[in-house]
Amino acid sequence: MIRTIRESSIHATLKRIYEEPGDQIEKSVDKYVIDIVRGKLLIEIQTQNFSTIRKKLENLIQNYRVLLIHPIIQDKWIINLDSIRKNILRKRLSPEHGSILNIFKELIYISDLISNPNLILEIILIQAEEIRVSDGFGCWKRKGWSIHDRKLLKILDHKIFSNPKQFLDFIPDEIKIPFSNIILANCLNISIKLARKMTYSLRKMNLLKVNQKVGNSYLFNLKF
Repeated sequence: MIRTIRESSIHATLKRIYEEPGDQIEKSVDKYVIDIVRGKLLIEIQTQNFSTIRKKLENLIQNYRVLLIHPIIQDKWIINLDSIRKNILRKRLSPEHGSILNIFKELIYISDLISNPNLILEIILIQAEEIRVSDGFGCWKRKGWSIHDRKLLKILDHKIFSNPKQFLDFIPDEIKIPFSNIILANCLNISIKLARKMTYSLRKMNLLKVNQKVGNSYLFNLKF
């Protein structure tokens, strides 16, 4: 998922894209600052971990209708800049590619809120550039390269979820029920870790139930 430092260019660009005439930007509602206020609709663009916005959502959806917009990077070009002159040293396409299924990496933090009719989720698949600077402050995985910014290049697709049952569309039609996390992972060609997050979230949404346990694996059945 997209992680940002301060307000990234992606966040700022999406605000401009979604802004409509008459909208109020960075408006204070109750004790929170909202990205876009459109009448009675509050629009929040969240590029970071959902755990950081959970409490905000939990409080707001009690009295307001909230549209939560979350971008997922499908294709990412990494640009390495010189730390002094900011010249481009290297540009490459990351071998890692995101998909809409990555939303479950974040849904685990708010899956119990999804059933609230005041919460709408919009997922956007995008292409982006990640600007890195060799300043010695980045994590060890990036060998000291810091993420300076992320820029939106193109919106590829988007999907709106206004009903919890829509998330059942992620369960393949061909999967044999009951199914385990391993079966789900193999069917969707995803990691077992992501499959576990899917089934955890869907159970929290009251869409899946544990059918039985075979060995160390749970078997899941649909509630509908």
